[in-house]
Amino acid sequence: MLTIRPARPEELPALTAHPNDDERNSATAAYLSGLLDSGCTQPAWCLVAERDDELVGNVVLWTISGRSVPMDLVLLEPGDDQTAAALLTHAAELARSLGAQTQGHVLDSPAQAPQFQRDPQRREHLLAAHGFSVTRDGCRFLWQAGDPLPAQDDRLRWRSLAELGEEPFVELLADTFTDTKDAIFLAEIDEHGLRGAAERNLADMLELHHEQDWFEIGYDQQDRPVAISLPARTASSAVIGLVAVATAGRGHGYATATVARGTKVLVAAGATEIRGDCDAGNVAMFKAFQRAGYHNFANRKMFSRPL
Repeated sequence: MLTIRPARPEELPALTAHPNDDERNSATAAYLSGLLDSGCTQPAWCLVAERDDELVGNVVLWTISGRSVPMDLVLLEPGDDQTAAALLTHAAELARSLGAQTQGHVLDSPAQAPQFQRDPQRREHLLAAHGFSVTRDGCRFLWQAGDPLPAQDDRLRWRSLAELGEEPFVELLADTFTDTKDAIFLAEIDEHGLRGAAERNLADMLELHHEQDWFEIGYDQQDRPVAISLPARTASSAVIGLVAVATAGRGHGYATATVARGTKVLVAAGATEIRGDCDAGNVAMFKAFQRAGYHNFANRKMFSRPL
C-alpha cells in the first residue's frame, strides 16, 4: 500500500536516498537543510511516499523566505507512475489548503546538483499529465571565483535604491517591459499591465536578501536612466536577479555593463559563485551574460499549474 505523508524528523533532510549515489544523496540533503534553515520550506511541507516501510519518492513545497504560502515544488523524486501521481496530487492539495492558487516547478538539464532531475523527458511528461504547462524555456548562466571579473563600463554612473527610493525603479522597469522578449514578463504584463508587472517584479526582488545599495540604476553620459541592476542572494546562491535596459538605451551594450556591475557588487559582498537566468528567446540577454564572462551551464524549463 502506498502512503503519502510528511517526513518524520529522523527522515530529514535525506528523504529518499539512492543506493550507491553518495554525491546525489549528500547534495540533496544539504540543499534541503538550507531550505529548512532559511524558512523556504518547513517539515510539514516535506512529503514522502512510503510503500512496505520503504521510502519510494518525495516532493517538497518551496516559497520565498518569509512567506507563508508555498509557491513551487522542489526535490521531486517521482518513483514509479503511481507514486508520482500520488505525490503531485498531494502536493497540489496541501498547497491549495495553505492558500496557493498556482504551483510552479523548474526542470534543469543536464541533471546536476542539488536536485539531480534525471530522465527529464519522463519528468516533463508527468508534469504535463498533472496540469503543468511550460511558462518559460530558459537558459542558466554561471560565474565562479577564478573566472575573470567582467570589465566595468565607465559610460554609466550608478545610483542606488538607498538614494533614489523605489519609484524610479518602477518607472524604469515599466519602460523596459514595453518590448520585452521574456515569456514570464509578457504573461505578467498581460495580466497586470506594464506598471503592475514592474511593481510586482520589484516587490519580488525586494523579498530576496540584498542591501539597499546593491539595487542600482545606471545613468548614461546624458544623465538619462538607462539600466537597472538588481543583484541579490537566494537561499542557495548569489544571483544577478534582474537586468533591464531602457528603450532609450538599447543597442549600446548596457545589458553586458549591467551584468558586470551586478557581478562586481556581489563579489565585493563575498560571493564566489553567481548565477543568472534568461529566456532562451532573449538573444540580447544571452549574449550579455556571455560577454560578461558567464557560461551557459544548463537549460531550465519553468512550469506552472493552476490549483
